[in-house]
Amino acid sequence: MAWHGIEAHDDVIEQFARALSRGRLGASFLFVGPAGVGKRLAAMKLAQGLLCERSEAASVEPCEECPACQQVLAGTHPDVHLVQKPADKRDIPVALLIGEKERRGQEGLCHDIAMKPHSGLRRVAIIDDADTLNQEGANALLKTLEEPPPHSLLILLGTSPAKQLPTIRSRCQMVRFSPLPDEVVARLLVEQDVVDDPGMASRLASYSGGSMQAAYELADPDLWRFREELLRQLSNAVIDSPRFSREVSKFVDAAGKPAPPRRARLRQVIGFAAEFYRQLLRYGLGDERAIEAELRHLLDAAAAGGFSVDRTSARLQRCLEAAEQIDRNANQNTLIEAWLDSLAAA
Repeated sequence: MAWHGIEAHDDVIEQFARALSRGRLGASFLFVGPAGVGKRLAAMKLAQGLLCERSEAASVEPCEECPACQQVLAGTHPDVHLVQKPADKRDIPVALLIGEKERRGQEGLCHDIAMKPHSGLRRVAIIDDADTLNQEGANALLKTLEEPPPHSLLILLGTSPAKQLPTIRSRCQMVRFSPLPDEVVARLLVEQDVVDDPGMASRLASYSGGSMQAAYELADPDLWRFREELLRQLSNAVIDSPRFSREVSKFVDAAGKPAPPRRARLRQVIGFAAEFYRQLLRYGLGDERAIEAELRHLLDAAAAGGFSVDRTSARLQRCLEAAEQIDRNANQNTLIEAWLDSLAAA
Protein backbone atom coordinates (compact mmCIF):
# COMPACT_ATOMS: atom_id res chain seq x y z
CA MET A 1 0.00 0.00 0.00
CA ALA A 2 1.39 3.43 -0.95
CA TRP A 3 0.93 6.37 1.43
CA HIS A 4 0.57 9.44 -0.79
CA GLY A 5 2.91 7.92 -3.35
CA ILE A 6 5.39 6.52 -0.81
CA GLU A 7 5.84 2.81 -1.41
CA ALA A 8 6.70 0.08 1.12
CA HIS A 9 7.31 2.34 4.13
CA ASP A 10 3.99 2.05 5.98
CA ASP A 11 5.89 1.26 9.21
CA VAL A 12 7.66 4.62 9.05
CA ILE A 13 4.42 6.52 8.44
CA GLU A 14 2.72 4.66 11.28
CA GLN A 15 5.60 5.59 13.59
CA PHE A 16 5.05 9.30 12.93
CA ALA A 17 1.27 8.95 13.13
CA ARG A 18 1.53 7.40 16.61
CA ALA A 19 3.97 10.07 17.80
CA LEU A 20 1.69 12.87 16.61
CA SER A 21 -1.44 11.35 18.11
CA ARG A 22 0.33 11.17 21.48
CA GLY A 23 1.77 14.66 21.19
CA ARG A 24 5.30 13.24 21.33
CA LEU A 25 6.79 14.15 17.97
CA GLY A 26 10.53 14.71 18.31
CA ALA A 27 12.38 17.71 16.93
CA SER A 28 15.33 16.10 15.10
CA PHE A 29 15.33 13.00 12.91
CA LEU A 30 17.90 11.19 10.81
CA PHE A 31 16.38 9.26 7.90
CA VAL A 32 18.81 6.58 6.72
CA GLY A 33 18.55 4.07 3.90
CA PRO A 34 19.71 3.49 0.32
CA ALA A 35 19.41 6.32 -2.17
CA GLY A 36 16.20 6.24 -4.18
CA VAL A 37 13.90 4.49 -1.71
CA GLY A 38 11.67 7.46 -0.79
CA LYS A 39 13.37 9.25 2.14
CA ARG A 40 13.10 12.73 0.65
CA LEU A 41 9.54 12.15 -0.55
CA ALA A 42 8.57 10.96 2.95
CA ALA A 43 10.12 14.08 4.49
CA MET A 44 8.22 16.36 2.10
CA LYS A 45 4.92 14.53 2.63
CA LEU A 46 5.41 14.75 6.39
CA ALA A 47 5.96 18.51 6.00
CA GLN A 48 2.74 18.69 3.97
CA GLY A 49 0.82 16.83 6.67
CA LEU A 50 2.14 19.06 9.46
CA LEU A 51 1.40 22.30 7.58
CA CYS A 52 -1.81 21.27 5.81
CA GLU A 53 -4.60 23.81 6.32
CA ARG A 54 -7.35 21.20 6.19
CA SER A 55 -5.99 18.23 8.14
CA GLU A 56 -6.31 17.73 11.87
CA ALA A 57 -3.59 19.21 14.06
CA ALA A 58 -2.20 15.79 15.02
CA SER A 59 -2.16 14.16 11.60
CA VAL A 60 0.30 13.04 8.96
CA GLU A 61 -2.43 13.09 6.32
CA PRO A 62 -2.07 16.03 3.90
CA CYS A 63 -5.03 16.96 1.73
CA GLU A 64 -2.55 17.81 -1.07
CA GLU A 65 -5.00 20.42 -2.38
CA CYS A 66 -4.90 23.39 0.01
CA PRO A 67 -2.52 26.33 -0.65
CA ALA A 68 -0.08 25.10 2.02
CA CYS A 69 0.15 21.61 0.52
CA GLN A 70 0.63 23.05 -2.94
CA GLN A 71 3.37 25.39 -1.70
CA VAL A 72 5.25 22.56 -0.02
CA LEU A 73 5.03 20.54 -3.24
CA ALA A 74 6.30 23.50 -5.28
CA GLY A 75 9.11 24.25 -2.83
CA THR A 76 7.77 27.73 -2.06
CA HIS A 77 6.28 27.33 1.43
CA PRO A 78 7.89 29.94 3.74
CA ASP A 79 8.03 27.45 6.64
CA VAL A 80 9.82 24.67 4.76
CA HIS A 81 13.58 24.97 4.27
CA LEU A 82 15.53 22.53 2.10
CA VAL A 83 19.32 22.39 2.05
CA GLN A 84 21.29 20.07 -0.21
CA LYS A 85 24.83 19.76 -1.51
CA PRO A 86 25.44 21.85 -4.64
CA ALA A 87 26.40 19.73 -7.64
CA ASP A 88 29.84 21.34 -7.87
CA LYS A 89 30.74 20.85 -4.18
CA ARG A 90 32.06 17.86 -2.22
CA ASP A 91 30.40 18.95 1.04
CA ILE A 92 27.39 20.95 2.14
CA PRO A 93 28.77 24.51 2.47
CA VAL A 94 28.58 25.75 6.04
CA ALA A 95 27.21 29.04 4.69
CA LEU A 96 23.94 27.27 3.82
CA LEU A 97 23.58 26.35 7.48
CA ILE A 98 24.70 29.51 9.34
CA GLY A 99 25.21 32.14 6.64
CA GLU A 100 28.20 33.68 4.90
CA LYS A 101 31.08 34.89 7.10
CA GLU A 102 29.95 38.51 7.04
CA ARG A 103 26.40 37.49 8.03
CA ARG A 104 27.02 34.49 10.31
CA GLY A 105 23.96 33.74 12.43
CA GLN A 106 21.81 36.19 10.47
CA GLU A 107 20.85 33.83 7.65
CA GLY A 108 21.04 30.17 6.71
CA LEU A 109 19.00 27.16 7.79
CA CYS A 110 19.74 27.43 11.54
CA HIS A 111 18.62 31.08 11.53
CA ASP A 112 15.51 30.44 9.44
CA ILE A 113 14.23 27.48 11.47
CA ALA A 114 14.48 29.54 14.68
CA MET A 115 12.12 32.21 13.36
CA LYS A 116 8.44 32.25 14.28
CA PRO A 117 6.46 30.16 11.76
CA HIS A 118 4.59 32.17 9.15
CA SER A 119 1.69 29.74 9.35
CA GLY A 120 1.59 29.71 13.15
CA LEU A 121 2.08 25.93 13.09
CA ARG A 122 5.76 24.96 12.78
CA ARG A 123 8.86 25.23 10.65
CA VAL A 124 10.34 22.20 8.89
CA ALA A 125 13.96 22.01 7.76
CA ILE A 126 15.23 19.18 5.56
CA ILE A 127 18.94 18.56 4.98
CA ASP A 128 19.43 16.34 1.95
CA ASP A 129 22.83 14.71 1.27
CA ALA A 130 23.56 14.67 5.02
CA ASP A 131 26.32 12.14 4.28
CA THR A 132 28.31 15.10 2.96
CA LEU A 133 28.22 17.16 6.15
CA ASN A 134 31.81 17.82 7.14
CA GLN A 135 33.06 18.49 10.67
CA GLU A 136 32.47 22.23 10.37
CA GLY A 137 28.95 21.72 9.07
CA ALA A 138 28.08 19.23 11.81
CA ASN A 139 29.39 21.61 14.46
CA ALA A 140 27.28 24.42 12.99
CA LEU A 141 24.18 22.30 13.60
CA LEU A 142 24.99 21.42 17.21
CA LYS A 143 23.16 24.27 18.92
CA THR A 144 20.04 23.74 16.82
CA LEU A 145 20.10 19.99 17.54
CA GLU A 146 20.76 20.41 21.27
CA GLU A 147 18.24 23.22 21.77
CA PRO A 148 15.62 22.86 19.02
CA PRO A 149 13.60 26.05 18.50
CA PRO A 150 9.92 25.80 19.53
CA HIS A 151 7.63 24.42 16.84
CA SER A 152 10.51 23.23 14.68
CA LEU A 153 11.28 19.94 12.96
CA LEU A 154 14.68 19.10 11.47
CA ILE A 155 15.09 16.06 9.20
CA LEU A 156 18.46 14.90 7.88
CA LEU A 157 18.59 12.47 4.97
CA GLY A 158 21.51 10.05 4.64
CA THR A 159 22.32 6.59 3.36
CA SER A 160 23.98 5.03 6.41
CA PRO A 161 24.47 5.78 10.12
CA ALA A 162 28.17 5.04 9.62
CA LYS A 163 28.46 8.02 7.28
CA GLN A 164 27.15 10.45 9.91
CA LEU A 165 29.41 12.08 12.45
CA PRO A 166 28.83 10.96 16.07
CA THR A 167 27.66 14.48 16.99
CA ILE A 168 24.80 14.08 14.52
CA ARG A 169 23.87 10.47 15.32
CA SER A 170 23.68 11.08 19.06
CA ARG A 171 21.31 14.04 18.75
CA CYS A 172 18.79 12.68 16.23
CA GLN A 173 16.15 9.99 16.36
CA MET A 174 17.06 7.49 13.66
CA VAL A 175 14.42 6.31 11.19
CA ARG A 176 15.47 3.46 8.90
CA PHE A 177 14.17 3.09 5.35
CA SER A 178 14.57 -0.37 3.83
CA PRO A 179 15.28 -1.11 0.15
CA LEU A 180 12.14 -1.36 -1.97
CA PRO A 181 10.99 -4.89 -2.86
CA ASP A 182 11.90 -5.92 -6.41
CA GLU A 183 8.25 -6.25 -7.37
CA VAL A 184 7.58 -2.64 -6.31
CA VAL A 185 10.56 -1.33 -8.31
CA ALA A 186 9.49 -3.32 -11.37
CA ARG A 187 5.90 -2.09 -11.14
CA LEU A 188 6.96 1.55 -10.76
CA LEU A 189 9.29 1.32 -13.76
CA VAL A 190 6.36 0.22 -15.93
CA GLU A 191 3.87 2.68 -14.39
CA GLN A 192 6.29 5.57 -14.91
CA ASP A 193 6.97 4.53 -18.54
CA VAL A 194 10.67 4.05 -17.87
CA VAL A 195 10.37 0.69 -19.65
CA ASP A 196 7.40 -0.95 -21.32
CA ASP A 197 8.54 -4.57 -21.04
CA PRO A 198 7.66 -6.19 -17.69
CA GLY A 199 10.49 -8.67 -18.19
CA MET A 200 13.06 -5.92 -18.55
CA ALA A 201 11.50 -4.10 -15.59
CA SER A 202 12.01 -7.20 -13.45
CA ARG A 203 15.59 -7.50 -14.65
CA LEU A 204 16.37 -3.89 -13.80
CA ALA A 205 14.70 -4.31 -10.42
CA SER A 206 16.82 -7.35 -9.60
CA TYR A 207 19.99 -5.30 -10.15
CA SER A 208 18.73 -2.11 -8.48
CA GLY A 209 19.27 -3.10 -4.87
CA GLY A 210 15.79 -1.83 -4.07
CA SER A 211 16.60 1.70 -5.26
CA MET A 212 14.52 3.55 -7.83
CA GLN A 213 17.49 5.84 -8.47
CA ALA A 214 19.66 2.86 -9.39
CA ALA A 215 16.84 1.41 -11.49
CA TYR A 216 16.56 4.65 -13.51
CA GLU A 217 20.31 4.61 -14.11
CA LEU A 218 20.16 0.97 -15.19
CA ALA A 219 17.49 1.69 -17.80
CA ASP A 220 20.20 2.77 -20.22
CA PRO A 221 20.60 0.40 -23.21
CA ASP A 222 24.24 1.50 -23.65
CA LEU A 223 24.99 0.22 -20.16
CA TRP A 224 23.74 -3.27 -20.95
CA ARG A 225 25.65 -3.37 -24.23
CA PHE A 226 28.83 -2.47 -22.41
CA ARG A 227 28.04 -5.08 -19.77
CA GLU A 228 28.41 -7.80 -22.40
CA GLU A 229 31.97 -6.68 -23.20
CA LEU A 230 32.79 -6.20 -19.52
CA LEU A 231 31.75 -9.71 -18.54
CA ARG A 232 33.51 -11.20 -21.55
CA GLN A 233 36.73 -9.55 -20.42
CA LEU A 234 36.26 -10.72 -16.84
CA SER A 235 35.68 -14.31 -17.98
CA ASN A 236 39.07 -14.43 -19.71
CA ALA A 237 41.88 -16.27 -17.97
CA VAL A 238 44.03 -13.15 -18.42
CA ILE A 239 42.58 -9.65 -18.10
CA ASP A 240 44.27 -7.07 -20.33
CA SER A 241 43.92 -4.33 -17.73
CA PRO A 242 45.72 -1.46 -19.56
CA ARG A 243 43.59 -1.76 -22.69
CA PHE A 244 40.35 -2.41 -20.87
CA SER A 245 40.99 0.48 -18.46
CA ARG A 246 40.97 2.81 -21.46
CA GLU A 247 37.70 1.30 -22.72
CA VAL A 248 36.02 1.64 -19.32
CA SER A 249 37.22 5.25 -18.95
CA LYS A 250 35.92 6.10 -22.42
CA PHE A 251 32.53 4.57 -21.66
CA VAL A 252 32.25 6.35 -18.32
CA ASP A 253 33.27 9.70 -19.87
CA ALA A 254 30.50 9.29 -22.44
CA ALA A 255 27.95 9.78 -19.65
CA GLY A 256 28.65 13.52 -19.81
CA LYS A 257 30.88 16.23 -18.37
CA PRO A 258 29.24 16.57 -14.92
CA ALA A 259 30.74 14.25 -12.32
CA PRO A 260 27.49 12.76 -10.88
CA PRO A 261 26.37 10.89 -14.05
CA ARG A 262 29.92 9.65 -14.62
CA ARG A 263 30.16 8.39 -11.05
CA ALA A 264 26.75 6.74 -11.41
CA ARG A 265 27.83 4.96 -14.60
CA LEU A 266 31.10 3.77 -13.07
CA ARG A 267 29.19 2.54 -10.02
CA GLN A 268 26.95 0.46 -12.27
CA VAL A 269 29.91 -0.97 -14.22
CA ILE A 270 31.64 -2.03 -11.02
CA GLY A 271 28.32 -3.38 -9.72
CA PHE A 272 28.00 -5.60 -12.80
CA ALA A 273 31.51 -6.94 -12.16
CA ALA A 274 30.73 -7.63 -8.51
CA GLU A 275 27.56 -9.53 -9.44
CA PHE A 276 29.51 -11.57 -12.01
CA TYR A 277 31.96 -12.69 -9.34
CA ARG A 278 29.11 -13.50 -6.94
CA GLN A 279 27.56 -15.73 -9.58
CA LEU A 280 30.94 -17.27 -10.37
CA LEU A 281 31.38 -18.18 -6.71
CA ARG A 282 27.96 -19.84 -6.60
CA TYR A 283 28.63 -21.59 -9.91
CA GLY A 284 32.04 -22.84 -8.85
CA LEU A 285 30.63 -24.17 -5.59
CA GLY A 286 27.85 -26.05 -7.37
CA ASP A 287 24.98 -23.75 -6.39
CA GLU A 288 23.24 -22.92 -9.67
CA ARG A 289 19.85 -21.86 -8.31
CA ALA A 290 20.34 -18.13 -8.99
CA ILE A 291 22.57 -18.36 -12.05
CA GLU A 292 21.48 -16.26 -15.04
CA ALA A 293 21.10 -18.51 -18.09
CA GLU A 294 22.74 -15.97 -20.39
CA LEU A 295 25.86 -15.96 -18.20
CA ARG A 296 26.39 -19.70 -18.23
CA HIS A 297 28.82 -19.71 -21.17
CA LEU A 298 30.87 -16.93 -19.57
CA LEU A 299 30.91 -18.72 -16.23
CA ASP A 300 32.00 -21.88 -18.05
CA ALA A 301 34.87 -19.95 -19.63
CA ALA A 302 35.90 -18.37 -16.34
CA ALA A 303 35.81 -21.71 -14.53
CA ALA A 304 37.81 -23.38 -17.32
CA GLY A 305 40.54 -20.80 -16.78
CA GLY A 306 41.07 -22.18 -13.29
CA PHE A 307 38.35 -21.47 -10.72
CA SER A 308 39.53 -20.59 -7.24
CA VAL A 309 37.33 -19.58 -4.32
CA ASP A 310 40.09 -17.42 -2.86
CA ARG A 311 40.85 -15.64 -6.14
CA THR A 312 37.18 -15.04 -6.97
CA SER A 313 36.46 -13.82 -3.43
CA ALA A 314 39.44 -11.45 -3.63
CA ARG A 315 38.17 -10.02 -6.92
CA LEU A 316 34.67 -9.59 -5.50
CA GLN A 317 36.09 -7.81 -2.45
CA ARG A 318 38.11 -5.51 -4.70
CA CYS A 319 34.94 -4.57 -6.58
CA LEU A 320 33.18 -3.71 -3.33
CA GLU A 321 36.13 -1.58 -2.24
CA ALA A 322 36.18 0.23 -5.59
CA ALA A 323 32.47 1.01 -5.26
CA GLU A 324 33.12 2.62 -1.87
CA GLN A 325 35.97 4.66 -3.33
CA ILE A 326 33.60 6.17 -5.89
CA ASP A 327 31.58 7.67 -3.01
CA ARG A 328 34.79 9.09 -1.56
CA ASN A 329 35.36 11.02 -4.81
CA ALA A 330 38.47 9.11 -5.84
CA ASN A 331 40.02 10.22 -9.13
CA GLN A 332 38.06 8.40 -11.83
CA ASN A 333 40.86 7.27 -14.14
CA THR A 334 43.17 6.31 -11.29
CA LEU A 335 40.39 4.30 -9.66
CA ILE A 336 39.57 2.45 -12.89
CA GLU A 337 43.20 1.59 -13.53
CA ALA A 338 43.85 0.45 -9.96
CA TRP A 339 40.62 -1.58 -9.88
CA LEU A 340 41.31 -3.47 -13.10
CA ASP A 341 45.00 -3.94 -12.26
CA SER A 342 43.92 -5.55 -8.98
CA LEU A 343 41.52 -7.90 -10.77
CA ALA A 344 44.21 -8.87 -13.25
CA ALA A 345 46.74 -9.53 -10.50
CA ALA A 346 44.44 -11.48 -8.18
